[in-house]
Amino acid sequence: MQPVDYTTLIASCSELQSQWLPARLEQVYQRDRFTISLALRTIKKRGWLDISWHPQAARVCISKPPPRIPDTFTFSQQLKHQLAGLALISINEVSPWERVLDFQFAKRPGEPPLWHLYVEVMTKYSNVILTTANNLVVTCAHQINSQQSSVRQIQTGQPYELPPSLTNSIPSLQETQQQWQERISLIPGLLWRNLIKNYRGLSQALVKPMIETAGLDPQKSTDDLTTSEWENLFRLWQKWLLMLEKLDFSSSWTSIGYSVTGWGATESVNTVGELLNSYYTQHLNQQEFGQLHHQISQKLHSITAKLQLKANTFTERLNQSDGAELLRSQADLLMANLQEWQPGMKNISLPDFETGKTMVIKLDPEKNAVQNAQSLYKKHQKLKRARTAVEPLLAEVQAEIDYLEQVEAFLSQLDSYRSPEDLETLVEIRDELIQQGYLNAPEHHHQDNRKDTEFYRYKTPGGLELLVGRNNRQNDLLTFRVAGDYDIWFHSQEIPGSHVLLRLDAGTMPDEVDLQFVADMSAFYSRARQSEVVPVIYTKPKFVYKPKGAKPGMVVYRQEQVLWGKPKSAEVHIKQMSTPLDF
Repeated sequence: MQPVDYTTLIASCSELQSQWLPARLEQVYQRDRFTISLALRTIKKRGWLDISWHPQAARVCISKPPPRIPDTFTFSQQLKHQLAGLALISINEVSPWERVLDFQFAKRPGEPPLWHLYVEVMTKYSNVILTTANNLVVTCAHQINSQQSSVRQIQTGQPYELPPSLTNSIPSLQETQQQWQERISLIPGLLWRNLIKNYRGLSQALVKPMIETAGLDPQKSTDDLTTSEWENLFRLWQKWLLMLEKLDFSSSWTSIGYSVTGWGATESVNTVGELLNSYYTQHLNQQEFGQLHHQISQKLHSITAKLQLKANTFTERLNQSDGAELLRSQADLLMANLQEWQPGMKNISLPDFETGKTMVIKLDPEKNAVQNAQSLYKKHQKLKRARTAVEPLLAEVQAEIDYLEQVEAFLSQLDSYRSPEDLETLVEIRDELIQQGYLNAPEHHHQDNRKDTEFYRYKTPGGLELLVGRNNRQNDLLTFRVAGDYDIWFHSQEIPGSHVLLRLDAGTMPDEVDLQFVADMSAFYSRARQSEVVPVIYTKPKFVYKPKGAKPGMVVYRQEQVLWGKPKSAEVHIKQMSTPLDF
């Protein structure tokens, strides 16, 4: 992930200065452990300013409104208590060539600041610190004590100190090419690395495109550059310094990330804020998606393995109880032939009542015939009681396994991150598992008032609307809330998968092509999507029921008909669509 460097920070700062000062602070909301959002209102507009101290994605930019879920973070509450209703009057660099911004708040524009909010954008050392007008620390995103750092501590009630200054040289327009070239090439090495080592404010994301724009290879050694190559690179170096001096930036996407210099641009972007918000939202969502997917997959695998072991144990006990009737028959046979018993016998052979075949019965030589028969009757009763007790337990465990396999089917559909809806769907699955007691709720977790994600939506060849559930929560919603009297409900037969609904108006009848298309989609959105053909049932929604106490997404149905779906056909159709999934 590309970190915010000095140039990007200045570009973002200059944009905020020109468009959002002065502004009234109306609200403070903390999105997550690393990001606060300030609701700002100017004379012309209102927006949310994100300030993040994420170790990989620290940034300052205008963002989208936060979700409507409770904010339980202490840091945001402290900021709200001190800053709500005040005016943001200034955003400035604290010190030249340092990635620290000073957000100043006063009662109204033109008055001296009452509070300073220092934002330190320094990768893993990033922090946000609120101080009084006298620079006494009131609160901060995370405190640093002497055990964590011997260089600089950040504690409430102590004076705020700037981060230690870098020892590298400060880039300057007054520096001549000869001085600049001598400094970079004093110790031979890779060109891009020597630039970063010798000057402040540089990063790989800035230096490498600069060198490539000059027509050079960043991996080239400083000893191998010709005079003309040094001249071309120095011109771009000065152009960069002029950008910083005039605050003239060009936001754009590049092949490997983003840029505010325009070098290596593949597509321009209107504002720096839009660029940063889009880039870091995408990458953080992708990172969270991967972590959450792995966490849920590992947990499901662990739980399912334990349940399967328990089911195997119950099944084994049931298999043992299958011999209960045989024991009773042996006991009856022995009681009917007491005269055949002799003292000390270890087994006895007697003809079966029904078949007449000889049955060998094992005996305890220490017991007489009646006692042996009683022992067989007791074993029969014990096994019979065991079956009565084990059968409901096995059914309960199997229901759990079926439910978790259904969840695993949805996880297999979310094999990679493609859109924010994919992360939202995964979060809904996590919330469902928390609600069912399979996962522990993370700190500051809230699932109330969370907006439901949209179903997958498609059009059949005949133009009919098709809805597909993304998870168990959506399956229940689709089947029992959305489905109408004229719709048709589809599902892979006895295979975990999505509930699929073909929407129909009164009097509309789908043709065979449409039914086959829906069957293909139902097969694709099931656990059997790798199979050539999959049995798919369809019926009216009124014939789909939820058993009492059943887990989310689990239903029974009747009056169904069967089609054979082809997952590969659905996959080809989805890939051919200009927008594969219409959200």
